Amino acid sequence: MTATAPAPPPARVRAAAVLPRLALVLAALLALLFAEAGPASAHAALTASDPGEGAVVATAPAQVTLSFSEKVALGEDSIRVLDPRGKRVDTGEIRDMCSGSTIRYGTALHPGLPDGTYTVAWQAVSADSHPIAGAFTFSIGAPSETTVALPERQAGGGPVGAAYGLARYAAYAGFTVLVGACAFLLACWRRGAAVRPMQKLVLRAWVVLTAATLVMLVLRHPYTGSGNFADVFDLAGLKAVLATKTGAALVSRLLLLGAAALFIAVLFGAFARRQSAAAEGEEAGAGKADRKEDGRDAADLFFGLAVAGGVFAAGIAATWALSEHASTGLQSSIAMPVDVLHLLAAAAWLGGLTALLVALYTVPDVEGEAVRRFSRIAFAGVVVLAATGAYQSWRQLGSWQALTGTSYGRLLIIKGGLVAVLVGVAYLSRRWTARLGEAPAVHAASDEPATAAVPGAVSRETSAEPGVSRETSTAATDVPEDPKRAAQLARQRAALENARRRQVRDADPVRAGLRRSVLAEAAVAVAVLAVTTVLTSTEPGRVVAQEAGRNGASSPAVPNRAVKITLPFDTGGTHGKGSVRLELDPGRTGSNTLHLWAEAPDGAPLDLPEVKVAFTLPAKEVGPLPTAPDRAGPGHWSAPGVQLPLAGEWRIDVTVRTSEIDQTTVQKTVKIG
Repeated sequence: MTATAPAPPPARVRAAAVLPRLALVLAALLALLFAEAGPASAHAALTASDPGEGAVVATAPAQVTLSFSEKVALGEDSIRVLDPRGKRVDTGEIRDMCSGSTIRYGTALHPGLPDGTYTVAWQAVSADSHPIAGAFTFSIGAPSETTVALPERQAGGGPVGAAYGLARYAAYAGFTVLVGACAFLLACWRRGAAVRPMQKLVLRAWVVLTAATLVMLVLRHPYTGSGNFADVFDLAGLKAVLATKTGAALVSRLLLLGAAALFIAVLFGAFARRQSAAAEGEEAGAGKADRKEDGRDAADLFFGLAVAGGVFAAGIAATWALSEHASTGLQSSIAMPVDVLHLLAAAAWLGGLTALLVALYTVPDVEGEAVRRFSRIAFAGVVVLAATGAYQSWRQLGSWQALTGTSYGRLLIIKGGLVAVLVGVAYLSRRWTARLGEAPAVHAASDEPATAAVPGAVSRETSAEPGVSRETSTAATDVPEDPKRAAQLARQRAALENARRRQVRDADPVRAGLRRSVLAEAAVAVAVLAVTTVLTSTEPGRVVAQEAGRNGASSPAVPNRAVKITLPFDTGGTHGKGSVRLELDPGRTGSNTLHLWAEAPDGAPLDLPEVKVAFTLPAKEVGPLPTAPDRAGPGHWSAPGVQLPLAGEWRIDVTVRTSEIDQTTVQKTVKIG
């Protein structure tokens, strides 16, 4: 087909050549920015401990317990208790004390511990695969000096954390391009399966995803443990990783990628050959019966590849859903398939966009129908992304206040803004796509008229590159006797042909405009992918609220309003009259800290032999939930980590005993939540 469009100005050609480099620079800057953002934040939070942080207890406790916001995995040394000189005083045995929705673990202490300040250092792995760690102190009798230094390294930090995080980015990028490019070839541009640049794109994406998964598997033990690269060679640690949910997910991903290699071989082998043969048959005017038979065979092969590709893509996406965000928290049975849909929609859109960009820059005669098909698929992907993203945001935030009051919420706002920009650029691409259907296609034909019709194009007789003469071009039809000379001429002819094809391609202003808009889309998509990866390693708003309650801070989702009540009592015995002042802080659902003071009628502290508290929610038939506060001082008892799971009118029962036989229970109803 003869091209009639004028050649673009040199400035436009130079700009088009610079744009891919700018996209790569932007991707590198974003990767550097988020790589320097620090170690991944945990998704499980320590909600309570017994003894509490900074507490002073009168007698040595028999054990130390830790309560978490969600399930965690602990090893043998996950909880260590150190005396003021740094010597371990725990037995080293981790006790599983979980019950219902309460996630609690503990370790026993050696009896007869002396007074002083003790340090509790703990480390665990959150149910969504992220390591968490912390330390706090409590004192027996009275605080004292301690030689124990609290650990400064954050869980998942250091060089190992940076390497693991980089592998996570690479895995997401590899998955997106692998699935999206294969979907683009099968659903939009089947002839592209025989195009070399598209084959390279898919193969490189497979290699990146496979290599990143292997790196994550071998780094998993040092990432969640010591943070030392040397532990990569710890076979016992690797065995322990394989027994975890995350290890099983990574191994499953590798097995699926191994099977996907066969899928890729068929896609670029038999399927590509059939598509090429079909195109050649149409050009050669093959018989109708032969074309019909070949069409049936190609349709059967296409159906098999489509089913296999869908299974592999969903399976690989499920390895993330089963081991990260979606597998924990609210409605996990719904959240996991929603997360799979979210990942597949993102891959179909962003990965397909990458494939389209490569096709537009390397294949000048890519069909306009392929671009229009992708435009429809991208629109469907945006709809699915919006629906699944809204559900995930609600599930992880928990409140409107968390949208602006937490890092997770602010990242969601950034992601939403980038997606809006991406949709706007995609709209421009759709306009160019519509114009592409109206404009005549520009083909890199090998006949002389097509070349001569483009002003300034490189012909077979005139070279646009220095050092290539008319003699060289004319010699294209001659076969020199010197093999080296023949190879040199072949390279020169290939360079001339590539230059001619590029100029013919750039001569179409509609395709050039589409390439620029798709490139802009891809650049914004890189930013969206980077922010999405950071979101997977940032504490959700719900967890931040729970952790804020433990630290006594006001949650962005729930205001801080402590419950304070005073209850008079009379056990009937000698010195049996008095009152108890109870304070429940912050007085909301979730974890609370209980303080109770007993006073004689004259206001003096009353040291009772025993005090017990129970919480009951009659409307929901919850409780009584017993709590045995520890003595914190004369007439003062406290209990951290009091869990109230639901909002409503709670009845607080306080049982006081003033002698061996004299006791009474007083109660009051308060509103929680």
